[in-house]
Amino acid sequence: MLATHSLWPLGTIPFIGLLLAIAILPLIPATSHWWHANRSKTIVAAGCGLLTLLFISLTESVASAGHIFIHTLMSEYIPFIILLGSLYVVAGGIALRGDLAATPRTNTIILAVGALLASVLGTTGASVLLIRLLLDTNRDRTRVAHTVVFFIFLVSNIGGLLLPIGDPPLFLGYLRGVPFFWTLQMWPQWSFTVGLLLVTYFGVDSWMIRHESPEALRKETKSTHRIHISGLINLVWLGGILASVIVLVPGRLFPGTSQEIPTFAREVAMCLCGGLSLITTPRGLRAINKFSWGPILEVAALFIGIFVAMQVPLAVLTERGAELGVTTPAQFFWVTGALSSFLDNAPTYLVFLTTATSLPAEPDTTMVMLSEGMHVSATLLVAISLGSVFMGANSYIGNGPNFMVKAMAEEGGVRMPSFFGYMAWAAVVLIPVFILVTIIFEH
Repeated sequence: MLATHSLWPLGTIPFIGLLLAIAILPLIPATSHWWHANRSKTIVAAGCGLLTLLFISLTESVASAGHIFIHTLMSEYIPFIILLGSLYVVAGGIALRGDLAATPRTNTIILAVGALLASVLGTTGASVLLIRLLLDTNRDRTRVAHTVVFFIFLVSNIGGLLLPIGDPPLFLGYLRGVPFFWTLQMWPQWSFTVGLLLVTYFGVDSWMIRHESPEALRKETKSTHRIHISGLINLVWLGGILASVIVLVPGRLFPGTSQEIPTFAREVAMCLCGGLSLITTPRGLRAINKFSWGPILEVAALFIGIFVAMQVPLAVLTERGAELGVTTPAQFFWVTGALSSFLDNAPTYLVFLTTATSLPAEPDTTMVMLSEGMHVSATLLVAISLGSVFMGANSYIGNGPNFMVKAMAEEGGVRMPSFFGYMAWAAVVLIPVFILVTIIFEH
């Protein structure tokens, strides 16, 4: 653990700078093209990570910096990126196609299925699997942007609440010791939020379809091609990934034996499933999905810098988190959510999880035991989880799949809202829902 001292504000500069680069550089015309290349993201992320290690070397020791880098790489970054990458590869081998009747009912069903799958395939996997089906179904409608916006709300973010593999923040919590199935207890919040958004979408799309042209209505109110799914072998590899995450926990005993599960057994198994997916998926299916390595390489490039650069802020929050004045579930929900809206929700989750562990436990409070002897109030952990997962939907930069879905929709000819236009949708649709969540659940 790093020691905090008078120089700690300097140590947070690389982390803040990296997050600001992620948020701002894509929006500036002079830098947006340069930032688009993964090489540029790697340069910025690696530079911020190296500055953090340099700060630790100067204020602590070179050995301390090396230890922190190795620990972060082995315990957090590698498990994180292998999970996302394996799910991305497996989902990219399943081709789901069809041109259904583009009615509000059909679109609402697709969104509902996507919200369910997001917790199993991950928000990235579910988004990759279903966005093409949604675009194919609505290709003759002139008003489609709102449907993609709700897809980002539900499939790319909120739907991934129920399992650690659903959304990156929850998986980081799992790596920090949160039990795998603990997240299932948030099903009431998930059901309420997803249900309310589906009802809202149905109303919005019902209004939108009434303003379509007669020609578009004629084409889109009948089904021309039934749903066809290919690459079902990947369901086997998906099951293998789930089994690996649940069973192969390093340090635990193999079932029925006295032998401990070795470090990285889980990651090796997930890589094996991803490799088998690449080998066994019929040739051409990934081309149908327009599968590319770009999105997952972008995540890999950015997060190596994020994971290293966040170590100083995490150390400060561990020691001084109680001084922030964030103590109640509602405060954790909104503060975590507000930062998750504009920064990446995964590091934001870790920051406030660390903050919550520094607060004294109140009497009769249920605690969740984490790794390294730490513990956190279950009520606060729920609030942090909800804030990071739900409010990652508030902007294009709140969660990794958001920009990916936007780009895929624009490739399909959909004119998506601008950065601030999307935020206007979120302000009108999501913020009232989150206020209701606060009133009903966050006491």
